Amino acid sequence: MSILANFLVFCGAWLLLLALRPLDQLRRRLPDTSCRTAWMFLSIMVALFLCGYLVYGWLFWNANNHWSCIVVPTIFFFGAVFVLVVCTLSAKTANDVRRLCHLEHENVTDALMGIYNRRYMDKCLREEAEKAKRYGLELSVLLIDVDHFKDINDTYGHAIGDQVLHSLGQLIQGSVRDFDRVFRYGGEEIVVLLPYTNLNGARILGERLCGWVAERSLCQIDRGQVQVTISVGVSTFNADKEDMGILMSRADAAMYRAKENGRNRVECANAIEETDG
Repeated sequence: MSILANFLVFCGAWLLLLALRPLDQLRRRLPDTSCRTAWMFLSIMVALFLCGYLVYGWLFWNANNHWSCIVVPTIFFFGAVFVLVVCTLSAKTANDVRRLCHLEHENVTDALMGIYNRRYMDKCLREEAEKAKRYGLELSVLLIDVDHFKDINDTYGHAIGDQVLHSLGQLIQGSVRDFDRVFRYGGEEIVVLLPYTNLNGARILGERLCGWVAERSLCQIDRGQVQVTISVGVSTFNADKEDMGILMSRADAAMYRAKENGRNRVECANAIEETDG
């Protein structure tokens, strides 16, 4: 009996030792939050259990000479099996969740600019339009285009052009509110979706973005800095008269009017367009 009891106790201790590895992997991959602290506490508890198993095995070495004495070692063993299974499954689940989050992020993100892509934009536009219609909320968009972007590619090459687009996307993303969303519309065009924002508020943001972009270097090269300007079209959703397609058409028309009027400026969808919508 004593041999079997000692075997169960030390097998349990070995299983607990194995459980520490997935716990450590999980702890390293978690952000520095209360959740990570909780898993660190669990790792300490498992280590204490491991020490307890070893102490029990040492104190009762060859002392279990009856069948009834196998109960505690058996509980120790299956308790260790349970801890190992839970820790292993937790680590695998965390890896799977992390992988799914990465895939979801890739599915909605433009790889070049690091902002949301066109497919996700269409979904968000529909959702925000439904919300605006249902609750009577204001909703505006900015359609942004880089002025003379073809000249940048022709002068510096497409690699520099890609860096400029990435820097521009990140600059705009960092310049809006947390609940505003920034999308790559196509080519060098960017859409900013502005919930709870009227035409005047969207225009003010567009003017600020024009100033911020013009003042900043978006790429460093041997010959100096690459700076660009943007043209911005602004449009506000009229829930009673239009759908999202018309909203984007009016923003597109306003953006091209900004280019025709000298670029590096903001134009809003005019009253005629509002009525026609």
